[in-house]
Amino acid sequence: MSAPRLSSTPLPGIGVRYDLTTRESRRLSVVAHRDGHRTISAYRRDDPDACDLSVRLTTEEAATLIDALMPAHHTPNLLSTTDLGLVAERIELPGSSHWNGRLLGETRIRTDTGASVVAVLRRAEAIPSPTPDFRLAGGDTLIVIGTREGVEAAAAILGRE
Repeated sequence: MSAPRLSSTPLPGIGVRYDLTTRESRRLSVVAHRDGHRTISAYRRDDPDACDLSVRLTTEEAATLIDALMPAHHTPNLLSTTDLGLVAERIELPGSSHWNGRLLGETRIRTDTGASVVAVLRRAEAIPSPTPDFRLAGGDTLIVIGTREGVEAAAAILGRE
């Protein structure tokens, strides 16, 4: 599987065409028209020169699609992603969790996953930088930062019943 590739081609009098070849060798293109419209095209897998779908979007529709692909706001779980490969995620501790009433240090999240719990949200209160002797409670939302794999492993640990 190869890495995704993006190229651009000026289209005099029209705008610019951006071609993306995905890791799965699928070809997509976006024509950024000078008037703000966008045309998105997807090409057939068996014939990358044959267009399977083409959709012309208004400026507003394109902006809405961009927001869906790269939201400026955060989703309920994902807070941010950086070019360093780190993510920050909200992980809710279920009331039925094995860790309900136990100390944060007992989870061994940082030791076992490399991810860090940087804050806990409890009701209307935020507890920044909880120490290992912080007692967890069902309904707590933990803000965890680390690699995607580390955060997913932390979520699995916290979800233990």
